[in-house]
Amino acid sequence: MPNPTCAILIIGDEILTGRTREGNAHHLAGELVKAGFDLRQIRVISDDHPTIVAAVRELSAAHDHLFTSGGIGPTHDDITADAVAEAFGRKIGVRADARTILAAHYAARGVEFTEARLRMARIPDGASLIDNPVSGAPGFSVENCHVMAGVPNIFQAMVAGLLPRLAGGQPLLSRNWQMMVAEAAIADALRALAEAHPDVSFGSYPFVTEGQYGTNLVARATDPAALDAAFAALQAAFPEGR
Repeated sequence: MPNPTCAILIIGDEILTGRTREGNAHHLAGELVKAGFDLRQIRVISDDHPTIVAAVRELSAAHDHLFTSGGIGPTHDDITADAVAEAFGRKIGVRADARTILAAHYAARGVEFTEARLRMARIPDGASLIDNPVSGAPGFSVENCHVMAGVPNIFQAMVAGLLPRLAGGQPLLSRNWQMMVAEAAIADALRALAEAHPDVSFGSYPFVTEGQYGTNLVARATDPAALDAAFAALQAAFPEGR
């Protein structure tokens, strides 16, 4: 069986303007590889309601899972929950269980539970909650779309709780072979290796260190035996590597 496919949708003007360096997709991509999900696309869009609705509809229809980050906080520009609800034709409102979680979180810290904070208890009808052990405000899953916070430590905590609930596949394994040789010099031999091992993906990543060109060759596969065979062939083809 092939691994489930997925996409990541990063939502936020702060990413597109360069104010904030995006790291959530990088973190989630690594976790998805380990859990056996095939990540096909990462997209970054603005805090614009119609844009979010269109992207959620497109990506959720094209993949087994869609993971979103950003736009579920307490301020006026946090519009992701409303847009996701519209994308799936769901109503949205304050939900009792989400409100109880938030009320307990703020009460334990002696913090006022304001109307702005109550906005984070607005959940689309029929969605299941994603636990937030950091700041209380839950994310949610509606159909195959999993909506999470944009703050990195909260996002990472949500991912840690969510992924074990989803059925993954075979983890993608990888092996690295570094050579102090320019990428163009080994391109033909690498192409021949790729053709000889169609079940293994070969990647070539050039770098420069102290003025000398080098190349990292990476072999990837979900089948350990196929990966071992391909990597042995790679080492034999390029014995000067390490």
